[in-house]
Amino acid sequence: MITERRSRYSTGAMIFHWLIAILVIVNWRIAESAEHLEGAEKGAVFANHKALGMLILALTLGRLAWRLTHPLPRLPENYAKWERVLARATHVIFYVLLIGLPLGGWLASSLVDRPIDFFGLFTIPMLPVGTDSDLGGAIFDAHATGGTIMIYLIVLHTLGALKHTFIDRDLGIFRMLPFGGKARE
Repeated sequence: MITERRSRYSTGAMIFHWLIAILVIVNWRIAESAEHLEGAEKGAVFANHKALGMLILALTLGRLAWRLTHPLPRLPENYAKWERVLARATHVIFYVLLIGLPLGGWLASSLVDRPIDFFGLFTIPMLPVGTDSDLGGAIFDAHATGGTIMIYLIVLHTLGALKHTFIDRDLGIFRMLPFGGKARE
């Protein structure tokens, strides 16, 4: 087991973090833009949303594997207990959503008999769940709610990083950046 602890995340963790973060925001915007479309045009935009969601799922599973084999930096000593609890809870909720949203979308797509085309490269098979349009619709509604929660969580996470960097001046944002000041331990 690796025991070294540092003030920054590893380079691999940084790459996973920023790539997933960008893809999540892009995917949210894709879904938002599709809401005002109709018919085949809406279907085409949502096809990209679904494919991107599956990519996010794969990257999240890769990030979890990376996390299990690479040490996390310690939280800075100046964090209050509530900040430590909130930071850990936020990360757990992120992982639940990063895995649960794509799986929920895949399940709902399967229930409404719509396979997922992965950017024209291949088709992700439907889950063997049969068809149930009502249940599929309910899961799509829950999926949309989860997406909204994800966006609020991103805002909370960003505000926390900015607070630690500019108000507490512990350079917290540099824990996840490969450059800049050294974050406090």
